Amino acid sequence: MENLSRQRAVNLLLSNDPKPIQQLLARFLWALVSYVPFAFPGRQLSTLRVTLLRLFGAKIGKKVLVSSGVHVWFPWRLSIGDCSALGRSVEIYNYQDVRIGSNTVISQYSYICTAGHNYASKSMDFYAKPIGIGNYAWIAADVMICPGVLISDGSVVGARSLVTTDLGEWAVYAGVPARKIKDRVLT
Repeated sequence: MENLSRQRAVNLLLSNDPKPIQQLLARFLWALVSYVPFAFPGRQLSTLRVTLLRLFGAKIGKKVLVSSGVHVWFPWRLSIGDCSALGRSVEIYNYQDVRIGSNTVISQYSYICTAGHNYASKSMDFYAKPIGIGNYAWIAADVMICPGVLISDGSVVGARSLVTTDLGEWAVYAGVPARKIKDRVLT
């Protein structure tokens, strides 16, 4: 039995490293430049935050709000459409592209995660998949969005939900994992 355990043991020394030196240097520079403007409380520095994100390669539309405490790991892998907002302390862990549509709100403490590890692999191999969030969507507070998910136009995701699969258009979702509650009808 012990021998079988050893054969199946996880060995993180074999794990793949997805971070070439250029990427590490760019991340380090981004962390230095963005620390103060992103940490300063309030919405007053949103224009500066958007400018810094653009300088580091993010594609950001007009009239976008980026609140304090937002953490974007790789700005060059982020695009946000016009009139969208990132609430306080949103984290975007984007080893792959994250696309956020226009007129979309990502509320406070939400976590958008494009990467993970294969727990069935002896070396827990790293993987990353892009995430798309459509136009007119609302991601409520403290939602986690998993790698490879597409959230369609007009979707609403209730607070503290876990999104593990694609979500359809103009519907309300909630829960762990998120499930369709009803259609979204505008009045």
